[in-house]
Amino acid sequence: MTRPLEGLRVVDAATILAGPFAASILGEFGADVVKVEQPGVGDPMRRLGTAGPDGDTWWWLSDTRNKVSVELDLRTDEGAGRFRDLVAPADVLIENYRTGTMERWGLGFESLRESNPGLVQLSVSGYGRTGPMATTAGVARIAEAFTGMAHLTGEPDGAPGLSGSSGLADYLAGLYGALGVLLAIRARGASGRGQLVDVALYDGVARILDELVPVHVATGVGRERMGPDTHRSVPHSNYRTATGDWVTIACTNDRMFDRLAEVMGRSDLLDDERFVTNASRIANREEVNMVVGDWVAGTPLDEVIAGCEAAAVPVGLVQTVGQYLEHPQVAARDSVVTVDHPTVGPVTVSGVVPRLVDTPGLIETLGAVLGGTTVDEVLERWRGALYGATTTGETP
Repeated sequence: MTRPLEGLRVVDAATILAGPFAASILGEFGADVVKVEQPGVGDPMRRLGTAGPDGDTWWWLSDTRNKVSVELDLRTDEGAGRFRDLVAPADVLIENYRTGTMERWGLGFESLRESNPGLVQLSVSGYGRTGPMATTAGVARIAEAFTGMAHLTGEPDGAPGLSGSSGLADYLAGLYGALGVLLAIRARGASGRGQLVDVALYDGVARILDELVPVHVATGVGRERMGPDTHRSVPHSNYRTATGDWVTIACTNDRMFDRLAEVMGRSDLLDDERFVTNASRIANREEVNMVVGDWVAGTPLDEVIAGCEAAAVPVGLVQTVGQYLEHPQVAARDSVVTVDHPTVGPVTVSGVVPRLVDTPGLIETLGAVLGGTTVDEVLERWRGALYGATTTGETP
């Protein structure tokens, strides 16, 4: 089947993660993505993470999907000129240099759009392209610290932590960046003109701070680290079973807790004002967690899971990545897929998200070979009749 973005021509001149991740998402749904890399060196992501058998890391193999690689040094006149040739017929340019860098090379958005008025450019930077920190460098971990996410992560008496994926802010910025590109292309269909999509690394993290922003502005009250607990409901935490495994139990309303009390054999709790409503349970968090924790600690994992599931109480094993990979649900939904790499062989990676039932995305290739194609080869392909999208306003 034709994928939704077939015919969309994308130049990925970004490095490491946020921008390239956005490009990978577009590529999964049919876009023709050309990655621009430093000659002889390539994207630093090739060397970040666990080394693979062919010299590139597994991270590179996993996240560089459906792309071909060209080598260009944008700091030289020749490289900048060839880059202009590549961008001229493109629909989308993605870059994540520090604000002002592309302009210093004579490759700023306003300059590039002179020969390509339909160009959509995604620019990802540490703090965005406006404001007093526009030219300040930033990385994912700093973005988590900047937004308050790190302050909220960890145990109350411990140091601020980091999410399990150290690239969380990068992935979120890339996801919102891909959305921004699609919205800009949609707008181009009406106006005939492209536009700049400006995403800061901290934007995505800030967007998922639930009620923290309005509550703090309205009341002046912030939130502190709560370990595995959540502020909005109790019990809603991780508990260790008699067999040593950890489970998550999440009662988000009173009916769920009523059913949990029955499962625990503690129907007496329903007559105790400390346990009757979510508000009273929040006020008595330690007591509630102690009761639930004691029951879980004295019960084997299988019994905890079976009892809660039978009573429609949300419950789940706190799995390792290995356990996740072995779960039949993961296989049933193609949440991980195996793709053949020309030198490494079969490589198993996370699957395509979102899942479109009629026109699904696809991972065709992994880990582009450095300089595996040339600008001339790309331009020749883009001149072909297969590609109907244009930079004059047509929506692919």
